[in-house]
Amino acid sequence: MSAKRLAQAPVFAALGDETRLSLVAKLCGGKLYSISRLTQGSRLTRQAITKHLRMLESVGIVHSVRTGRESLFEFDPAPIEEIKRYLDLVSEQWDQALSRLKSFVEG
Repeated sequence: MSAKRLAQAPVFAALGDETRLSLVAKLCGGKLYSISRLTQGSRLTRQAITKHLRMLESVGIVHSVRTGRESLFEFDPAPIEEIKRYLDLVSEQWDQALSRLKSFVEG
């Protein structure tokens, strides 16, 4: 359990930022987006968006694809699916602990 928790920490950290969550929400539709397109409608600079994308890329949530002189970014659901499995495991452990507590209190 401890190794799994440590493996998920960087992904949770990357998702712990409102801007990065917004970028993931835009990218999860399955389309490729350029930095220019991701910057549209934002008050952030291209450099700021790039910094956030690199953080997401470092944990595998997004990948860049080079097209000519432009980098396009796409969402990779695998790290999110792994976090979901981890949270399901934690949820199950809590359910078991609460069940044991209920049995103890009622017993």
